[in-house]
Amino acid sequence: MAQFFQAKPNKSKQLSAKLSLSVTQLDHLGAGIAQHQGKIVFIPGVLPGETATVQFVEQKKSYAKAKLITIESASTNRIKPHCPHYQQCGGCDLQHMDTNAQREHKQTALVDLISKLSSAKTIEADIVADPIIGDAWHYRRRARLATVFDKNTQRLQLGFRAGNSNKIVSIQQCPVLSESLSALITPLAANLNQLKAKASLGHVELTQADNGNFAVLRVTKVLPASDIRWLTGFAEKYQLNMLLQDDAGQLTQLFPLLAADDEAVTLPYYHLAQEAVRCSFTPGNFVQVNGAINQAMVDQAIEWLDPQPGERILDLFCGVGNFSLPLALKAAEVIGVEGVPEMVQQAKQNAIDNHLDNVTFYHADLSADLSSQTWLGKIDKLLLDPARAGAFESLQWLQKMQPKKVVYVSCNPASLARDSSVLLANGYRIAQVGLVDMFPQTHHIEAMVLFELNI
Repeated sequence: MAQFFQAKPNKSKQLSAKLSLSVTQLDHLGAGIAQHQGKIVFIPGVLPGETATVQFVEQKKSYAKAKLITIESASTNRIKPHCPHYQQCGGCDLQHMDTNAQREHKQTALVDLISKLSSAKTIEADIVADPIIGDAWHYRRRARLATVFDKNTQRLQLGFRAGNSNKIVSIQQCPVLSESLSALITPLAANLNQLKAKASLGHVELTQADNGNFAVLRVTKVLPASDIRWLTGFAEKYQLNMLLQDDAGQLTQLFPLLAADDEAVTLPYYHLAQEAVRCSFTPGNFVQVNGAINQAMVDQAIEWLDPQPGERILDLFCGVGNFSLPLALKAAEVIGVEGVPEMVQQAKQNAIDNHLDNVTFYHADLSADLSSQTWLGKIDKLLLDPARAGAFESLQWLQKMQPKKVVYVSCNPASLARDSSVLLANGYRIAQVGLVDMFPQTHHIEAMVLFELNI
């Protein structure tokens, strides 16, 4: 008799009966923490002090994950989410929490993680800096909107991805996006649906820069002339810098029209250092999304580093020169190193445009062996602004660099805490630590830490 394989049910992900749990705190990812029969239970959407009806969705030996069913007893910090797309869009996951309470939670989570995951043991209150804060709404100067074409309805959806899903949530507005960009979403979606080749559109990147608003449309094939005219007319109506980006990453400017002898597209830029520095960037490359907070963050980093004339300062993960260019104004010798070649080229051009001849930019894989790099050597001060993975590999060269001060800017407190242990083991102490509230309404934590060499 033939036998057929039948997969056994995954007991670890079976739904449980509903139960009532009391939430004691939030983890650094914004999920509530409760206890049940000796297990830690993580519950998104709840707040400390609340009692909630939940249901397990995953169970492991030492912890479990649960989904929120109802709030039985609400926290005084619970507020009504401002956005009509909340809990559908995967972006803002802390809108149910008062803004001040969000900041207090993030500051506490940051200090706790560094204390627990590094060898710092404890962070004294007197070295915790005041958080860098700004507007809690309409702060984002950049967003990437996903598109999906429905063959049945022949309609193009424009929106953000749902949480933990590839599904696109169509949106009409975004209250954390700058008001001028948020106001573009509905008319842009309507106009894109008038295109003949709308099925050939990929994502749309919107950017608010100091030289206007930009829209970059990713296209998978050449658009017909009628579509080009339609898009140009829309861009002119809304005074929008409109560019197309093809599969090879090449940009074509539709509006404003370029002069016949001008081959370069208009790039967005922002100012730093009380407008003494202009920083241009290419659409698609990294730039901090919160312009006001970025300015304050750069100012604080320079204040903490205290660059002096004649000092040699190294800026690793420098991007297009966000920190390097303002640092160069202080008459120090500045070296910027970045792993993305296109960003290195833009950083070099930014130095030329700002008439800064005391800053040099290099391309290097900062997770690889750096021993042969000509720029690696004795420095006075070091600035790090890595991606979420952190700067662990780069910090293995501390003994060769021997900076007196290190400012570490991080978007991931877990990797920051891990890397703090490397610095502490090499004779540094934590002199300052502070929250940078780059992403209000979300669980994401940006931080800055100043390390000083014990002499």
